[in-house]
Amino acid sequence: MNKPKPYKTADEYVIKVPRFNEEAGFYATPKSSAVMSRIRAKNTKAEVMLRKTLWHYGYRYRIYSKKLIGRPDIIFTKYKIAVFVDGDFWHGYDWEQKKKKLATNKAYWIPKIERNMQRDMEVTQMLIRQGWTVIRFWEHEIKKSLEGCAGEVIVKLKNIV
Repeated sequence: MNKPKPYKTADEYVIKVPRFNEEAGFYATPKSSAVMSRIRAKNTKAEVMLRKTLWHYGYRYRIYSKKLIGRPDIIFTKYKIAVFVDGDFWHGYDWEQKKKKLATNKAYWIPKIERNMQRDMEVTQMLIRQGWTVIRFWEHEIKKSLEGCAGEVIVKLKNIV
């Protein structure tokens, strides 16, 4: 006789995101489709601002390494520091408030953003277990206080050296 498992497997904790298509009840207007097509996954304004500032201060780095899980935006391989610049909407900044304000396709967007948030936590934990220092910034933090964010990375770099 099969006994029920006393614990959940990792797969059971993963949030399932429905497919974004009209058969599933999700739709995109031509206007929203045009807006979404312009959203970047790499080289966002906030990332580029932070990278240029760090470069200006003489710090050299790698970007988007396929060797590391989560593909950090900025990597200091020698010091094992990974920097992520998370978009406010895509990674769930102030999510409880923004979730209430979603107007269309809630059945898609809520699990999508919550899965992104879950993946961020998993990636951070895995990198820490591998001995990496993980620094995460929200895009609005960088736009508001670029020098402060760059300073935070520089302090971590100097503490390791």
